[in-house]
Amino acid sequence: MEFRARSKYIKMSARKIRRVADLIRGKDVEHAMEALYFIPKAAADPILRTLKSATANAMNSEDASKVKPEDLYVKEIRVDGGPIMKRIRPAPMGRAYRIRKRTAHIDMKLAVRDDRIEEIQHEEKKKKKKRK
Repeated sequence: MEFRARSKYIKMSARKIRRVADLIRGKDVEHAMEALYFIPKAAADPILRTLKSATANAMNSEDASKVKPEDLYVKEIRVDGGPIMKRIRPAPMGRAYRIRKRTAHIDMKLAVRDDRIEEIQHEEKKKKKKRK
C-alpha cells in the first residue's frame, strides 16, 4: 500500500530542498518528523508539511483501519524544479541583470513496511474465517 502527497510551487530552489530530502529518505515517518523538527534549514518546513499531508492521506484512505502511522516509512521523495520567475535588477551604465526566482515541487510516497503487510493480510484471513 502506497500513499502519496505533493506540494507544488514552493518558493525555494530544488537544490536546497534536496539536501534535506536526502536526510529522511527511507526513514520511518516518526523518525523523519523528529529529524525535520530539529534540522536548522528553511527547507525542512515544506518537507514536514508534505510529510504530514501524506500521513493524513494514509489515515483517511479506505485501508485506514489497517494502517497505523508507526508502520509507515518514506518510500520515495522526489524534488523537481518548478517554473522560474524572471525579474530584472538595474545595473550600472544602463544595463540590467536578470534575477531568477526558483520554485520547486515535492512528490512524496509513503508505504507500509513489508513485515507489517504480512501481518495485515494474516489478520484479514482470520476475520474472513470468523465470518463463515
